Amino acid sequence: MDNQQVNFWLAVNAENFAPEMLPVVKKTLEQIDDSQLMYLQNASFQKPSTIFLIAIFLGWERFFMDDIALGVIKVLTCFGCGIWWLIDIISAKKRAQKFNFKQFQKFTAKF
Repeated sequence: MDNQQVNFWLAVNAENFAPEMLPVVKKTLEQIDDSQLMYLQNASFQKPSTIFLIAIFLGWERFFMDDIALGVIKVLTCFGCGIWWLIDIISAKKRAQKFNFKQFQKFTAKF
């Protein structure tokens, strides 16, 4: 992929990844060709800001990040008597960025 396409993809998706992950993402993007970029467009990334808001108001963010088992346990324990809810609010953005990086690695591993 040429440098302009890499920079455009990063500009659109940079918020989905932690800053320390961006150099790895950029290096990987530079190594794939244009036809593989279309495949990468199908990856579903979660917006960390949206996950943060879901964690605050609903507490169901684990279901959106494919962590179904812990999501069910969290709901059944009434959000860990509120403690688990607070911890998840604090860590929601970071967990969403890690989830997105795993999704990125899963899609680019096929290249």
